[in-house]
Amino acid sequence: MSGYRTGLYVPGDRADRFASAEGSGADLVVFDLEDAVAPDRKRGAREAVVEWLNGSGRGAAAVQVRVNAGDDDDLRAVAGLPVGVGIRLPKVETAADVDRAAALAPGRPVVALLESARGVLNALPIAEHPAVTALALGESDLRSEVGGGERMLDHARLTVLFAARAAGLPAPMGSVYPAIRDEEGLRADTRRIAELGLFGRMAVHPVQLAVIAAVFAPTAADRAWAEEVLAALEAGGVATLASGEMVDPAMRGRAERILRAADAGS
Repeated sequence: MSGYRTGLYVPGDRADRFASAEGSGADLVVFDLEDAVAPDRKRGAREAVVEWLNGSGRGAAAVQVRVNAGDDDDLRAVAGLPVGVGIRLPKVETAADVDRAAALAPGRPVVALLESARGVLNALPIAEHPAVTALALGESDLRSEVGGGERMLDHARLTVLFAARAAGLPAPMGSVYPAIRDEEGLRADTRRIAELGLFGRMAVHPVQLAVIAAVFAPTAADRAWAEEVLAALEAGGVATLASGEMVDPAMRGRAERILRAADAGS
């Protein structure tokens, strides 16, 4: 199972940006009612997002709404949106936290945001909740609670990655890189999380999308390798590539993921 390569947050109180967000080329657009919106603007933001998503002429990107934790009105609003609009649920610490969202907005795919030590340690039972279709880390909140730096975050990233894959979910997307103008820093950091096994990354500005997409796009060499592996494995057992590399059925999954990612970006 493969996830989205690029995702873009758009503040729910910035209706002037909705059309450009959905036309940005991002695979996923998240309408944010939470961190990006001041407390006194949240009701208006919810109304603006509902009006937009109930309208016509939307783009082809997948759509989620990041609700506010514990806000039943947000969940009821999402329940009335077109089929397929998902919920990005913050501050999830246990599978029981997902139950409320599933009850108020039944049938909606839920991305569980793990933003605390408790949430990370409960990643597997959360991932196994039938409403959850993906996990994600809230790295800023996690760092505020736990402290530490990249090593701490890498531990959390790998914990959530293993939980997601064990539950049959796609690899989590990376959290946002907040330095919008630091293209080289974004590229290097995105390569780093890709090497950990994450797939895709959320962005806070459309200018970041091309860099993220390029990092996660398989190269021509990757695709050629994957195609050769699958062809070599058709006979079963161990095979040898033209390069002399030995391959066996354990490599099939990696080859198939590369081709799915290549096809998704073509």
